[in-house]
Amino acid sequence: MDKIIYGIQQIGIGVEDVTTAWAWYRKYLGMDIKAFEEEAIAELMLHYTEGKARPRHAVLALNMQSGGGFEIWQHTGKKPVKAKFEIQLGDLGIFAAKQKSQDVKKAYQWMKSQGLNVLGEIEHSPDGTAFFFLRDPYGNLFQIIESNYVFSKTPAVVGGVMGAIIGVSNIEDSMKLYADTLGYSEVIYDTTAVSKDLYSIPGGALEARRILLRPKQQSKGGFSPLLGPTEIELVQVLNAPVRTIYENRIWGDPGFIHLCFDIHNMKKLQQDCNSNDFPFTVDSTTSFDMGEAAGHFAYVSDPDGTPIEFVETFKLPIIKALGIGINLGNRDPNKALPGWILKLLKVKRVKN
Repeated sequence: MDKIIYGIQQIGIGVEDVTTAWAWYRKYLGMDIKAFEEEAIAELMLHYTEGKARPRHAVLALNMQSGGGFEIWQHTGKKPVKAKFEIQLGDLGIFAAKQKSQDVKKAYQWMKSQGLNVLGEIEHSPDGTAFFFLRDPYGNLFQIIESNYVFSKTPAVVGGVMGAIIGVSNIEDSMKLYADTLGYSEVIYDTTAVSKDLYSIPGGALEARRILLRPKQQSKGGFSPLLGPTEIELVQVLNAPVRTIYENRIWGDPGFIHLCFDIHNMKKLQQDCNSNDFPFTVDSTTSFDMGEAAGHFAYVSDPDGTPIEFVETFKLPIIKALGIGINLGNRDPNKALPGWILKLLKVKRVKN
């Protein structure tokens, strides 16, 4: 059987304080479903943590409207180190998370009324999609994008993660991973210009090539009804110097630390990654156990060193005391989990 990329499971966000950051993300971005929470040592991440096992506190939070979650991650064995420079468009790594919204105008007005750090006005991307940028209190950028896909209605003005803007040094090299290996090969737009729709963000006035990618075939199995449509935007700045976002820092320090894909058939994925010269940098080998969840995870680095995670989920308890959960061990991987089972995740909502 071939590999299946179900969608973007989550984006990792390094923070200085998990409790404070998650409270903000619950209140303003609707990330109020706790898939798991755990304090442990990241023993397998040595490739990205200077060869040292690092204690950490992590929460995986979801938004029931649809989309990927946030893995909110805090170093507890060392002081988190923030970037020493202003991160700008085209810097190498994950520049911004793409967050979906059914009504961008409503989200924009509400966030402005809450005194949030909304940058500029509502703009339209080269394909005509409405969006605006929001900066959280910790310096991270979120592109709030119009999207009609909804899994379950919630009061929040935004849904979950739809994708990311990733700075790269050479788009053609990066396409070997994102398009050829992971199947994000449908090109929605490919422009080279100074993009007026990006003027509100640092580096937005630089000439750059932007290419928006979506999966050639949208998966219909596993958690795909909850994850929904996804996209990746690669940005290569031209005629200006760029820096590596995690220069002199390590994975888990503040900022966007990885992009994680929910997958099936890790063995086939590894074969495909190897054949395209993206060997696994981290591999849990057979399984992991993160408190309430279990599965198999692995990482590769894109051509610029950006960590890309893959997770094959085996189980996800929902009501642990009653033994109610999601077990994918014996399911047809091409068959989506029933909506009513996924909606049981609502019982894991955490209120401010």
